[in-house]
Amino acid sequence: MTRDQIFEFFRRLAEDNPSPETELLFGNAYQLLVAVTLSAQATDVGVNKATRALFAKVETPQQMIDLGEEGLREHIKTIGLFNSKAKNVMEMARLLVANFGGEVPATREELVTLPGVGRKTANVVLNCWFGEETFAVDTHIFRVGNRTGLAKGKTPEQVEAKLEKRVPAPFRLGAHHWLILHGRYICKARTPECWRCPVVDLCSFRQKVLSPPAGQNRNQGSA
Repeated sequence: MTRDQIFEFFRRLAEDNPSPETELLFGNAYQLLVAVTLSAQATDVGVNKATRALFAKVETPQQMIDLGEEGLREHIKTIGLFNSKAKNVMEMARLLVANFGGEVPATREELVTLPGVGRKTANVVLNCWFGEETFAVDTHIFRVGNRTGLAKGKTPEQVEAKLEKRVPAPFRLGAHHWLILHGRYICKARTPECWRCPVVDLCSFRQKVLSPPAGQNRNQGSA
């Protein structure tokens, strides 16, 4: 994509959704950190179902420690890999209390020292809570970046570097959300719904699906 095409790409996504947000539910920085950690290889919908009751009890790392690993497992047992995630979340709580006064650190370098927190998770927290212009490349963003030609790369790190270089200033804060939502609901993995895509003419994907399946409305997405 050219610079002008990239600007138009994000302009249209922003026009459709002026104030994009994460679909994870949380009340503070710590709950966001926990929710993002739990969301690895899980859906936001599934995480929200599990954390609704959990976050009614737990708002701080110390409250997580008081709940205990067994109590945490009971809350998150519907989420994939819940045993290993429970261990990470508990150890994370202990380190936050011991090393950061119970507060979520505001730098990527500090965040990635926590168990279960990689670069992607750190970027989500920095973007959603601290308002930094970061690009958390998950499977959706990786797919959209490569498929559309917006930011091609063989690894998430390469796609992130391309986005860092190419996303224009007015759209940098919301870009991560627009791309995730676009990949989740339109530019889907198996069958992209190109027939209702607002940026279809800017996309370099050659195998565009320009007609919906029989019986499906052109303006309607599949489940």
